[in-house]
Parts: sequence; structure tokens; C-alpha cells
Amino acid sequence: MELHRELTTIYNSCLGLGFFDGVHTGHKELVKELVSYSKSIGKKSVIITFQKSPAEKFYDNVTYLTTSEERAEILSNLGVDYVLELDFNDNLMKITAEDYLKNIIYENFKPKFIISGFNHTFGKDRLGNPKLLKDNEEKYGYLYKELPPIKYNDEIISSSLIKKYLEDGNLQKANTLLGYKYTISGTVIKGNQIGKTIGFPTANIKYPETKVEIPYGVYSTSVEVNGTNYKGVLNYGIKPTINKECKPVAEVHIIGFNNDIYGDEIKISITDKIRDEKKFGSVDELKDQIKEDIRKC
Repeated sequence: MELHRELTTIYNSCLGLGFFDGVHTGHKELVKELVSYSKSIGKKSVIITFQKSPAEKFYDNVTYLTTSEERAEILSNLGVDYVLELDFNDNLMKITAEDYLKNIIYENFKPKFIISGFNHTFGKDRLGNPKLLKDNEEKYGYLYKELPPIKYNDEIISSSLIKKYLEDGNLQKANTLLGYKYTISGTVIKGNQIGKTIGFPTANIKYPETKVEIPYGVYSTSVEVNGTNYKGVLNYGIKPTINKECKPVAEVHIIGFNNDIYGDEIKISITDKIRDEKKFGSVDELKDQIKEDIRKC
């Protein structure tokens, strides 16, 4: 797969339109249809998205289910040929829906096929929509398909719904709708090393600022270290029993692993929430609870 962060000419291609944050199970249905159709007519599949969510132009503290790199990796694994991440700048924000379709979509891609979700919008004031795409099929010579809502247990799968489940600590539902475990990654940094002194060394990372924040608590995880996966227990919070600071820390005890990995990148895939964070009466009580957390994992 090729990733481009500027407008690129790819004529006679098949396009998937949307932001695809998380590339959740609903998105995957769209991408599968795009890839399947493009292969059936011998053309290239192209996802047209943005480097950052357009919502950042209107709201503060916008968070994401995936980083740009994570999103591109998932799309690549689904068989997409090209991903174009456009810069949603002021000029692009002000272009009308009709001009966006003509000057961005048609002029650069001469598409044979376009697919989007039922709620996809584009252009100034978000006036571009599936109806506009359908109405212009004949004019621009493409076939358009609108993907209907994809539901799970009567709920429409969406990035915003998944974010709500994550913020509530409901990892099982969030992971079900994502189709994979919610992941945070980072470089292992030195902490206060108290975990090591009580027999449970941890790898600390800075919680990614742009990712959806899970509640303070203890979570069962799998941890990828240098290409190998291990089970782990993640504590995210302020460690009230032993920490004198109030800055939240993401620290994971990697079960059965004692190597020095300071400076290495690790990927923490979160399976489920075990319990809320709490303050214990003593370090011994904390140690007993950690043993129970490990047993549960």
C-alpha cells in the first residue's frame, strides 16, 4: 500500500470516502466492498481521508481511536492500494460540495466507483452527501454505492459510540465494535521504580495525548515487545497508595518478563477492565491485590 499526504493523481480508480477513525467493523464492511469491487474491474482502490479530523477546526481536545499510522496499517492489511491523507486546511474547508466533487474527486481520480457511508458529508457547511454523489453518477461517469448503517445489537456502529464505551471503561463492547483490542503504544520511560522494589517491575509509557483516554483503573492486556507478545497487567492512573504526584501514569507489569527495555517501543492491547484504581491501607495490601490482578489476567 502507498500512503500519500498530499493530493495525488490516480486516474480510473475506485474511491472510499470517509475519515475512518479506528477502522471499526462498520468501516471494514465499506473497505471490503471497495477492495472487492476494484479487484473485480482491475482498478486500484483508494481511500481518501484527512490527516486530522475536520472536527479539530471546530472543537478543542479532539481525541482519536487510532493514530494516522495505526489507521494506515489496518487499511493496508485490508488490501487497500492507496491511502490519501489530505490536509483539512482553511481552503479545503471553504470549498463547496460541488467544487470538491468536480475539482478534487473527478479531476484527480476520474473514478469508476465511489463508496461512502450513509452519513458521509463533505464540502462547505457539509452540504455534500450521498444524494449529491448519487445524483452526479452519470455526469462524472462513476458508479456510486451508499453503505447503510451497520448495527450490532441494535446499535449503529460508529467511532463516537466506541469512544463512549472506552471512556466508560467498557473495553469488551468497545473491542467488539472495533473488531480488535484497543491499543496504546509508546516508548518505555523510567518511572519511580517502586514496582520493582515490591516485586512487580513495570514498563512505563506516556499515555498518547491524542488517543481516547480510558478511566483510571487496572486492565488485562497483551503487550508486544520487540515482536513478541506477553500477557500483562496495566495500571492507568495516579497510583494513590504510593505516588505523591497527581500526574497519571500508564504502567504495565509484563508477566514473566524481566528484560531491560528502556527506550524500546511497546504496544499495549487492552482486553478488559479488571477493577477501578483505589488507595490501599498499606504496601502489603497493594501487593496482595496485584497478585490477584495477575491471577485474573
